[in-house]
Amino acid sequence: MSRATRSSTTRLLYTFSTATPSSFAALLAGNFHLRHLSSSTRRFHFHHRHLPSSTATHLAGNFHLCHFSSGAAAARVDSSKEAWWKESMAKVRNIGISAHIDSGKTTLTERVLYYTGKIHEIHEVRGKDGVGAKMDSMDLEREKGITIQSAATYCTWKDYQVNIIDTPGHVDFTIEVERALRVLDGAILVLCSVGGVQSQSITVDRQMRRYEVPRLAFINKLDRMGADPWKVLNQARSKLRHHAAAVQVPIGLEEDFQGLIDLVDGKAYYFRGSSGEKVEDEDIPSHMEGIVAEKRRELIETVSEVDDQLADIFLNDEPISSIDLEEAIRRATIAQKFVPVFMGSAFKNKGVQKLLDGVISYLPCPIEVNNYALDQTNNEEKVTLAGNPAGPLVALAFKLEEGRFGQLTYLRIYEGVIRKGEIITNVNNGKKIKVPRLVRMHSNEMEDIQEAHAGQIVAVFGVDCASGDTFTDGKVKYTMTSMNVPEPVMSLALSPVSKDSGAQFSKALNRFQREDPTFRVGLDPESSQTIISGMGELHLDIYVERMRREYKVDATVGKPRVNFREAITQRAEFDYLHKKQSGGQGQYGRVVGFVEPLPLDSKTKFEFENVIVGQAVPSNFIPAIEKGFKEAANSGSLIGHPVEYLRVVLTDGQAHAVDSSELAFKLASIYAFRQCYTKAKPTILEPVMLVELKVPMEFQGTVTGDINKRRGLLVGNDQEGDDSVITAHVPLNNMFGYSTALRSMTQGKGEFTMEYKEHLPVSQDVQTQLVNAYRATKGTE
Repeated sequence: MSRATRSSTTRLLYTFSTATPSSFAALLAGNFHLRHLSSSTRRFHFHHRHLPSSTATHLAGNFHLCHFSSGAAAARVDSSKEAWWKESMAKVRNIGISAHIDSGKTTLTERVLYYTGKIHEIHEVRGKDGVGAKMDSMDLEREKGITIQSAATYCTWKDYQVNIIDTPGHVDFTIEVERALRVLDGAILVLCSVGGVQSQSITVDRQMRRYEVPRLAFINKLDRMGADPWKVLNQARSKLRHHAAAVQVPIGLEEDFQGLIDLVDGKAYYFRGSSGEKVEDEDIPSHMEGIVAEKRRELIETVSEVDDQLADIFLNDEPISSIDLEEAIRRATIAQKFVPVFMGSAFKNKGVQKLLDGVISYLPCPIEVNNYALDQTNNEEKVTLAGNPAGPLVALAFKLEEGRFGQLTYLRIYEGVIRKGEIITNVNNGKKIKVPRLVRMHSNEMEDIQEAHAGQIVAVFGVDCASGDTFTDGKVKYTMTSMNVPEPVMSLALSPVSKDSGAQFSKALNRFQREDPTFRVGLDPESSQTIISGMGELHLDIYVERMRREYKVDATVGKPRVNFREAITQRAEFDYLHKKQSGGQGQYGRVVGFVEPLPLDSKTKFEFENVIVGQAVPSNFIPAIEKGFKEAANSGSLIGHPVEYLRVVLTDGQAHAVDSSELAFKLASIYAFRQCYTKAKPTILEPVMLVELKVPMEFQGTVTGDINKRRGLLVGNDQEGDDSVITAHVPLNNMFGYSTALRSMTQGKGEFTMEYKEHLPVSQDVQTQLVNAYRATKGTE
């Protein structure tokens, strides 16, 4: 297209996306003089004598403008194009809802979907109507009243698109929370106004910190007996170290809970109608003006400590408007220096709409969060992703699910656009894949879409990949950093009841492994049994139950087995010569050095160092020596469990010109390790769990006595109303069947949560028992 045109003519050349309806193109063509239309590229070339340049700029902002000239002067409107995508991204929020068990996450999500018009009636988690909450789509979830898998949905609130992931609260499904937080820009931490900050609240908050996720806190269940939001706020400050303040004050508590006063805009809000759908604002009740003034001042002071702009206004004693305060809270929240605290009761339909307003006002949009990729062509250098839809595609597969139509892969798009039918590249394995079907998820329902751009969470079908793989359009070779996957702490032996169901049994195990990185499957080399490992009893029970329901495979479950580890406690030397001569080429390899323990908080669990000076052992045999030691450390001689926190140093060796080989040195390493292992005084490490119990005061003595019997270490004992909250570190091996024991000790009133803390050495008497038991089973085989 020529740069110069007649002075009275405005000329436009647009490339429309394939999603532009042709009817719209026809409408434009009717209003402008259509010069050229290519249906294959969807490219339109218009000129119009009296088109104002503002209209041209507006059109250019919404479509890809190749060239725009007005009169003799040519102008590029790239900036307006950029303004358009930035404006579009500013209207997106990707949030997760996380909390301790039974804090009301799924109930809250159900209300959010109802008020945003996504669902038309409300169902409860343990619904008497047999329907259950929308986001608990699995039968097991509805029966047990817990969330097992994180579920994704999206909704619209005041012209903003909100993508939501509802995550489980139970520690056994902690990986679901990890992978949701990995791809989210903001989160809501739900706290129970009666239970306060509980053990899993602390775990979830730690995960949010790990992925640097800005968050709001929502104190739920203000309608319940014993509700005390100010106690919970103080716990958030002390236990979670949150720099937090309330942005709302409740009008009444427990059965008198009527509404909320917003401290930012200074109005009282009441939630009326059969489902609280009518939000009415009124003046602050006169009897509450004192507490509102006090709490607003506290909010301003808390935010001023971390926001310089508000601090300047505050210190100069200037009046602080609601806009000044709102902007300061937003800046401080996005910078993760402040946590605004909202209040309400999801079950009683109060406060949810104001929480949604808070999500839009205070949580970041995708381009306000720093996202990095690692450039594989440049030594994994960090690259900042701007979130530009016009950039190269970068998307992370963060969750896999087996659907009716094959594998469903959830993707978070960080840059660029993904379109149905396009070829994308899996950077992790180099495979090129065509996108056969692109959908947006609403729990277990899906809506087909043609394309999705940066900042969105979508799912694709029929793409073979693993959790954590990065996809691009082939122009760049970026990978996103992976998420933290905790090690499994418990194992079960599993075998199908019927020999005919072997194929389905394997298929189920393969699928569960792909879906859940914390679920591992292995084979016991001694008994040839299939061993499944996971995060706890409930975690493994759920998979056994899912196998029965989804694959019609009944399985026999063996006794739970704890994942012990072995470790050495002192340095020991080795000097081993492996020499074999029996006709033909012999085997010859000598290794000399020492093994020593690594500290228990070491990031690496096995280190190998070669300090040989010269060529006593040719360098091409060194990897075989390392491999031999690694293989030998897979099974210690005490109880046959892997040896960890081990450092092997190779100081000398000897090779033969003809008889030395990789195999000879590998075998020499295995025998050298066995030779020096007992001299290194090995010990057994056992998984120790952080256990939090909540029991009525009258049973406190019985429960703490029982914890002591189980070799538990009491680390905390707080009083919460009429309950005693006990924190202890207890070996996992002594916690089997604890839920039944606790119920009988407390007449069914006690509850507990348990999560993995660390592996620690066992006492000498326990080690003797474990070693004798292991030798007895070896002897009977």
